[in-house]
Amino acid sequence: MVPSAKKASPTKTARTSAPPTDPKRVRTILGRLAKRYPNAVCALHHKNAWELMIATILSAQCTDVRVNMVTPELFRRFPTPQAMAKAQQAEVEEMIRTTGFFRNKAKNVIGAGQRVVAEFGGKVPQTMEELLTIPGVARKTANVVLGSWYKIGLGVVVDTHVMRISQRLQLTKSTTPEKIEQDLMRLIPQEDWIDFSHRVIYFGREICIARKPRCADCFLEDICNSKDKTWSTH
Repeated sequence: MVPSAKKASPTKTARTSAPPTDPKRVRTILGRLAKRYPNAVCALHHKNAWELMIATILSAQCTDVRVNMVTPELFRRFPTPQAMAKAQQAEVEEMIRTTGFFRNKAKNVIGAGQRVVAEFGGKVPQTMEELLTIPGVARKTANVVLGSWYKIGLGVVVDTHVMRISQRLQLTKSTTPEKIEQDLMRLIPQEDWIDFSHRVIYFGREICIARKPRCADCFLEDICNSKDKTWSTH
């Protein structure tokens, strides 16, 4: 009997020999992301800096979709920092319970309202230093508020998508958000810091997903040498 032919695997584009952090490669990545996601914006629903800050605090260890389900009623009940500053812990906990870690998050958002009222006249500040004094706000949240609302690019938002994809693309060897952010800030032009994070998040949800990246459909496949590539389109 003639042995059956092996099923051909998908054709893989020839690998690039350039170092992963080569400026030309980085520009190519940025250009392709911009072409695919030209209008990428923050996925958290908000109408002002206060709502964006609270939504981002709630998004820790939680999906944006889930946060967007919780915040309409939360913002209706507590529309301003002044209102949130007077909120009862138990009531806030119940409203945000499905976002996880709800006790600590409730404490933080109430504390955030109190801090913004007492120290910043009820207005969410526009500097990194001041934002980092607010309960529940670390660099990720501060970068989201500064970039998405105030259009101030002082850093790169590093969420789980940005962390995973920057590692897969070998833009960093670091494993903590703080160090990954510093690596990305050295590689990416400052004018692209805000859009880069938005676009990578879209990319992470659509193609470069966590458990089974859709490499066969990926517009960065030819310049990616990730060890966990998959070739299934499902």
